[in-house]
Amino acid sequence: MNFRPVLYVIGLLLSVLAISMTFPMLVDLHTGHSDWKVFFLCAIVTSFFGGMLILTNTSSKITISIREGFLLTSLSWIALCLFAALPFWFSELEMTFPDAVFEAVSGITTTGATVIAGLDEAPPGLLLWRALLQWLGGIGIIVMALSLMPFLNIGGMQLFRTESSENEKALPRAAQLATSIFVIYLGFTFICTVCYIVAGFNTFNAVAHALTTISTGGFSTYDTSFSAHDDMAKEFVAIIFMICGALPFVLYLKAFQGNWGVLIKDMQIKWFFGILGSAIIILLFWRYLYGAPDFLETLIHVTFSATSVMTGTGYSNTDYGVWRNFPVAIFFFLMVVGGCAGSTTCGIKVFRFQVLYAVTVTQVRQLLNPHGVFVPMYNNEPLPTGVPMAVMSFFFVYALCFSILAILLSLTGLDFITAMSASATAISNVGPGLGPIIGPAGNFASLSDTAKWLLSFGMILGRLELFTILVLFLPRFWRP
Repeated sequence: MNFRPVLYVIGLLLSVLAISMTFPMLVDLHTGHSDWKVFFLCAIVTSFFGGMLILTNTSSKITISIREGFLLTSLSWIALCLFAALPFWFSELEMTFPDAVFEAVSGITTTGATVIAGLDEAPPGLLLWRALLQWLGGIGIIVMALSLMPFLNIGGMQLFRTESSENEKALPRAAQLATSIFVIYLGFTFICTVCYIVAGFNTFNAVAHALTTISTGGFSTYDTSFSAHDDMAKEFVAIIFMICGALPFVLYLKAFQGNWGVLIKDMQIKWFFGILGSAIIILLFWRYLYGAPDFLETLIHVTFSATSVMTGTGYSNTDYGVWRNFPVAIFFFLMVVGGCAGSTTCGIKVFRFQVLYAVTVTQVRQLLNPHGVFVPMYNNEPLPTGVPMAVMSFFFVYALCFSILAILLSLTGLDFITAMSASATAISNVGPGLGPIIGPAGNFASLSDTAKWLLSFGMILGRLELFTILVLFLPRFWRP
C-alpha cells in the first residue's frame, strides 16, 4: 500500500482547513473578541502539519488504488475532525476535549447536533467556524459521493459512476469535477445569503445560515434555531435551499450545460419529492385532526420540519416532539430515508429504496411466473450486476450498526427513546433526535463523555457510508 498519495491529500485538506480558520479569526478581530488569537494559533498548527505532509509526500503523479481509497477517505475525515476541534477546545467556552471533538465531527459531517448552550451570546468567530465546517463538509460529501464512493463500490454507489470514478486515476479527475461542483455550490450559497438578507437577517446571520442551509447541516446562531424568529419569510427561504441541497449536484451541472430535462426526468428526484410531499400531507392532516390553529402557519411548520428532518439539516422552528406519537414515527422514518445520492444530505438515500423496491417487484413477479425472466430496473435501465446485493448488504449493515450503537448508548444510562433516536440521528447525520433531552428543544450537552464519543464515531461511520470505516477493521485489508 502506497501511503504517499494518502498523506499528500490529507496535507492539502489540512491546509484548506487552516486557511478557513482565518475567516473566523478576522471576524473576531473585527469585533474585538480575544478568540482571534485562538484561531490564529490553531491555523498555524494546522498549516504546519498540513505543510509537512505535503512537502514530505510530494509526487509528480498521484494515483490511488481501491485500498488506498478506503484509507484516504477514512483518515482524511478523521484528521479534519481532530484539527477542526482545536478552536472549540481552546475557545473562551472552555469546552472539554470530547465536547470539542463532538462539535467538530457534527459540523464536518453536517449532522448538526450540538453540545453548546448559549449560542446567542457565543463569540461570533466560533459561530462562523461552526457554519464553515458544515459548508466545507457539504462540498466534501458531494465530491466524495461523485468520485470516491462509486470507485470503491460502496453500498450500490457504483450506479453513479462518472469519468472521475472509472479507474485508479481518481484524484486528478475528481479535482476537475470538484471545481465545477464548487462553482455551483458557491453560487447557491451566495443566492441563499441574498435571500436571507431580503427576508430580514442581518449580514452575519444571513451568511452563517446560508452556509448551513445549502450544506443541509443545520447549525444555527441561535439556541432555538428558527424558533427564535417565527418569521415565515426566513423559513420559506430555508425550505427552498434545503431542498436545493438535497438534490444531486451532478444534475445541476448537466442542467447548466443545457440539459435541464434531467431535473424533471430523474426518478430519484421524483421519489424524493413523492416521499416528502406524502409526509407533509399526512402531517398536515394530523395537525388539523388535533386542532391546529392557522392553516398557513401549520403548513409552514409542517413543511419546514419535514424538509429539515428528511434532508438531515436539523433546523427547528417548533417542537414537533409535542405533536403526539404518530408524527414522531413519521419523522423517524424521514431521518432514516434521507435525500438523494450526490447531494449534501444523509441517511440511507432515496436511490437505495428505489433499488430495494425494484428488486422486490422483480422477486414477486418471479414468484407469480417462475419461468419468466425479469430484470430489476433503475431510471428505465437494467441494474448493473452486483448493485442489488450491495444495496441489500447496506440495509443490513445499517440496521446492525444502528442497533449496536443504540444498545451501547443505553448502557450509558440513556432512556429508550433517547438512545434509539440518538443512534438514528448520528448514523443518519440528521442533528436533533427525539424526546425531551436531545429533541428539537434540547441538545446533547447533558450526555456523558462516553455517549459523545460513541455518537462521534457513529456520525463519521454514517457519513462515510458504513463500509468505508468497517473495512479497515478487517485483517485482510492490511495484508500485502
